[in-house]
Amino acid sequence: MNKPANISAEPKVNSPARRDFLRMSAFTGGGLVLAYLGAGDSALAQISKPAANATGGATDFVPHALIRIGSDGTVTLVSKQPEIGQGIKTSLPMVIAEELEVNWKDVRIIQGDLNPAYGSQGAGGSTSTPTNYNEFHRLGATARTMLVSAAAQTWNVPASECHAADSAVHHAASQRKLTYAALAAKAASLPVPDAKDVKLKDPAQFKLLGTRIGGVDNAAIVTGKPLFGIDVKLPGMLYAVYEKCPVFGGKVVSANLDHIKAQPGIKDAFVIEGTDNLRGLMPGIAIIAETTWAAFSARKLLEVKWDEGKGATESWAGFAEQAKKLSGQPGTATLRKDGDVAAAMGKAAKTVEAAYTYAFISHASMEPQNCTAAYNAQDSSLEIWAPTQLPESGQALVADVLAMPKEKIKLHITRSGGGFGRRLSSDFIVEAAAIAKRVNAPVKLTWSREDDMRHDHFRAGGFHFLRGAVDDKGKLSAWHNHFVSFGNKVMRDGKPQLQAGSGAGLSGDEFPGRWLDNCLLEQTLMECNIPMGPWRAPGSNVFAWVFHSFIDELAHAAGRDPVQFRLDILGDKEIVPGTGERGQPYHVGRMKRVLQEVATRADWGKKKFPRGQGQGIAFHFSHRGYIAEVAEVTVSKQGELKVDRVVVVTDIGSQIVNLSGAEHQVYGSVLDGISTLMYPELDIQRGRVVQGNFNEYPLLRIKDSYTRIEAHFLKTDFPVTGLGEPAFPPLAPAVCNAIFAATGKRVRQLPLTHTDLSWS
Repeated sequence: MNKPANISAEPKVNSPARRDFLRMSAFTGGGLVLAYLGAGDSALAQISKPAANATGGATDFVPHALIRIGSDGTVTLVSKQPEIGQGIKTSLPMVIAEELEVNWKDVRIIQGDLNPAYGSQGAGGSTSTPTNYNEFHRLGATARTMLVSAAAQTWNVPASECHAADSAVHHAASQRKLTYAALAAKAASLPVPDAKDVKLKDPAQFKLLGTRIGGVDNAAIVTGKPLFGIDVKLPGMLYAVYEKCPVFGGKVVSANLDHIKAQPGIKDAFVIEGTDNLRGLMPGIAIIAETTWAAFSARKLLEVKWDEGKGATESWAGFAEQAKKLSGQPGTATLRKDGDVAAAMGKAAKTVEAAYTYAFISHASMEPQNCTAAYNAQDSSLEIWAPTQLPESGQALVADVLAMPKEKIKLHITRSGGGFGRRLSSDFIVEAAAIAKRVNAPVKLTWSREDDMRHDHFRAGGFHFLRGAVDDKGKLSAWHNHFVSFGNKVMRDGKPQLQAGSGAGLSGDEFPGRWLDNCLLEQTLMECNIPMGPWRAPGSNVFAWVFHSFIDELAHAAGRDPVQFRLDILGDKEIVPGTGERGQPYHVGRMKRVLQEVATRADWGKKKFPRGQGQGIAFHFSHRGYIAEVAEVTVSKQGELKVDRVVVVTDIGSQIVNLSGAEHQVYGSVLDGISTLMYPELDIQRGRVVQGNFNEYPLLRIKDSYTRIEAHFLKTDFPVTGLGEPAFPPLAPAVCNAIFAATGKRVRQLPLTHTDLSWS
């Protein structure tokens, strides 16, 4: 895979207000501690009493804080966000280390537990970097300023004559040096400087940011060290499995519990009544055993009579038939209505109609859901170890369902073996907690692969019925999308209401809505009993495929170059404002630049492709990132697809934090996008998910992943944003548009297995 190029434009770091930064707590002992306040002035960091270090020597601070400088020279940085493979445990501490002027080899990173003193601790929506980036700069710079002041006072020289570098403060005139270890106690006695006296580094002087730094857990991962939730082991721990109704929301009527309890190694088996929350504690049967194997073995003998409820009548075939009928009717909700679409269609030079469909799919993270919990009956407290993306929500759900004060629930964040949005939900956490409350021992709950696939919170399926028109100048003149998707019944203000599932709601601002004089966006929700949840780049992951594939259809109908057709739609305005309560401005200039840059780097329009080979292009604004991609494909006459090359240009702001991490996020997005385009779908019959394991739910294999990927990063004058999701959405439309260029066949249903790509 090719290495990315950093394209010029000097980066800038935006300075946050002082009140959003940090405060100094009381200092005692031999170390310097700065407490971080991500929640603003209202939350004060709580510093624990000083504790002796492991060697029994000088005392260090052991605080609830993000940075600790010990008297032994070790700089300990707390990673407060959950690590799910996106690299945040490495990249965010790099920001502090850069400003702190520490040698990376002196840095030790530890995972922080859930604690309000840290501020926000979620990992989703590519928000970790933009939420923390500026504040982490200020935190590191403030610590550095205090260390420099401590050295200046020690030497009785002006601080302006001193500078920090390589975990020490230097006085050039006298060639003296004091290490941070030697300065920690002195710096701890100083007051926190005013924000105006803290100078951030010039980005041109960055030594660490923008370089390639390997993940801090890499060595532990490849050598099998226990890092993940599924690795947790506690003294006296028991093991649990949890059987739920194959139809979502079904309840237990009866079960052969006495027979299960008599099996070897089984300690107990019992019914949990659960709740009506499809994304919470579902009713089921817990089996507690001395080993995971004993629990899984006994489960095979479990016989349950279920009250399957109303969901047992649902099927994907039934939903598809219902959607087709609804497509001929007006939408139940009008999301956007500009101009007169019918009139524009009537006088158009060309019109195109198409229906795009995609199925429900699973997150399929390699580590199935799991959680370890220990209940202490003496003080009615609960301790939890969980691979979660949203620990605070997990704590809140447990507190609500088990009627416990949040303060009595301690949650340890373990590394996650993949998440992609699945671990934003907390059902597996509340299941483990409910089981632990019934068992007088620590309990680890482990889901099977079938549990994970059939009781996921799925990416919603959807049906888009589209009409578009181009005028006699070959420009897009009208757009109509009737989006038929899925919703769950919820109670609001005491009344039932149908609420779109995650990824099943469409904004009236979706491209190209704000750019056209004639645009009609409608939506109709079909009620279902299927739990839905965020799936990597929620909404964008399918909307980009639908909209940018259909735009390609319209460009072809107009006889226009696909790149120029898109540039014409984007228009000449630098920024298009958002509309509605949650509308966001769209920086047209940034998108045009990445689109033009990717076309240049991919030699768009300059290559001659034989039949069976072709190029396709797409772009999308997703999770604050502006991304464009060109795909080159080969399709054999028999219809076998090979993605030969993908060129990606991203604009995620003024600074790439960890170049290695950024590259891997782009590479991972491309390969994940190819996999999701080609293979996964879930069928639903009698309210049940049919597929249960990877033999029925294939994903991209290593032998099929040899795609040349080129990642390029535009460094622009805008705030730094995340990269876990933005590079994913444009991949599918770019590939499908390339397939059309190669074969003349349009892909309008996902996955690709539904489309015959053969040609002659």
